[in-house]
Amino acid sequence: MITVNNITKRFGTYSALHGVDLEIEAGEFIALLGPSGSGKTTLLRIIAGLEFQDSGEVRFNGKDVSTVGVGDRGVGFVFQHYALFRHMTVAENIAFGLNVRKRKDRPAKAAIKARAQELLRLVQLEGLGERYPGQLSGGQRQRVALARALAIEPTLLLLDEPFGALDAKVRKDLRRWLRDLHKQMGLTSIFVTHDQEEALELADRVVVMDHGRIEQIGTPEQVYMEPATAFVSHFVGETNQLPGGLHVRPHDVEIVTDGGVSVHVDIVFRKGGFWRVEGALAGGAGGIIEIDIDASQPAPVPGDIVQISPRRAKTFIRPEQVHEHAQ
Repeated sequence: MITVNNITKRFGTYSALHGVDLEIEAGEFIALLGPSGSGKTTLLRIIAGLEFQDSGEVRFNGKDVSTVGVGDRGVGFVFQHYALFRHMTVAENIAFGLNVRKRKDRPAKAAIKARAQELLRLVQLEGLGERYPGQLSGGQRQRVALARALAIEPTLLLLDEPFGALDAKVRKDLRRWLRDLHKQMGLTSIFVTHDQEEALELADRVVVMDHGRIEQIGTPEQVYMEPATAFVSHFVGETNQLPGGLHVRPHDVEIVTDGGVSVHVDIVFRKGGFWRVEGALAGGAGGIIEIDIDASQPAPVPGDIVQISPRRAKTFIRPEQVHEHAQ
């Protein structure tokens, strides 16, 4: 278990973390999700031992590691930009962490070579060990970076925006592959992302952060369907704000014949199996209203005035007080 207790961190006059508490069970896959400046990477680096908190403590299985450096925490780290050694082969990159150990802790050369080959098979790069990073695709290089992190048999795997430098198709493929790999290995893992889709797809639990504080911790289903604050509602998924303080997802809005809120339709386009309808509240109050209508139904056209009603909505009175309304 990883325990983070009342962690604070400042950089000069800037407060990056404000009393953060978090418990992570062995074998969990946790996403730290939030916008730039939310504190997610700072928290990850403190757990890794790459940064040290100003106050509070970090515990690994009950042991206080707050003053222990990264080299003694048994942590594997994967960065966004691979950080591979260009002059080393793929196999040499993977084995690097083992080769630089102190002599008394270093495995025999044959054991290191065997470990590198085992990991090449694990990350589905068997046969590419003698190539150099420059001869690989971006997705392959990120798999090498992951294999290198796993080579030291870490107790904890930390990933900082691991797919951020890759294109959408490669990111999707690697997400699926990483999810399967985690199921196979069961290694406690924490990854930082600003991509809500990535967090909801991969994580057992999502930790939503903003301005150095945790807004909500929950399963992907809980965070999406039961947001604890207005920030979570807007940041995780798409949300409309209707009169009366109602927050409602586009797929939870229906068009009715009367008795609803009037919306002036501006744009209609296909979005998968739905028509996405975008418009504004009649009278110009509020922001853009987004509605998803099953594509088997006729869609309104730009210029129409439609009546909408929420099937399910939330009212956020205060960040810590949430009332759910089923309609």
